[in-house]
Amino acid sequence: MTTPGATLTTPRRRSRDDEFADYMAVRQASLLRTAYLLCGDRHTAEDLVQTTLAKLYLAWDKVEAQTSLDGYARRILVNEHNSLWRRAWKKRESSTDEVPDTVQHRDDYDDGTAGRLWDFVQTLPRKQRAVIVLRYYEGLSEAEIATTLGISPGTVKSQASRALAALRDRTPSHLREEQR
Repeated sequence: MTTPGATLTTPRRRSRDDEFADYMAVRQASLLRTAYLLCGDRHTAEDLVQTTLAKLYLAWDKVEAQTSLDGYARRILVNEHNSLWRRAWKKRESSTDEVPDTVQHRDDYDDGTAGRLWDFVQTLPRKQRAVIVLRYYEGLSEAEIATTLGISPGTVKSQASRALAALRDRTPSHLREEQR
């Protein structure tokens, strides 16, 4: 009950849209970098981030712990990337007798592509590349990677081990000597 002349002031909660816009402004670049590292193509990465943010917005009020938003967003991103590989249209190929006269465009979006090792990372199988990107480019722990990918920590370890062994085998000896 309030006394006459006293004003009732309640802190005004920020709107859902304002909270989401602030989150998006801060995390969009990081999500775009992760998406690019997963798929290797800027346009596909932008589509992945757009889909991820749309799905995150729809679930914004349902996320119980606001501190776990980054993990939830990464999980959406990885799941969306995985679903690209499952789509039938992605598996279709069409052959022609003509070779296009275009110059191949190389997308140089992220610092990760500047290193010669990145060319080898792109040749890894999808799951191994996801583990390497999340571990060494995003700096996540094995437990965080397991949660993000929906796999066990043991699987994270084995995928990382296989990926690193493949990278060692594929890296020319002159590049290994530069690292020492």
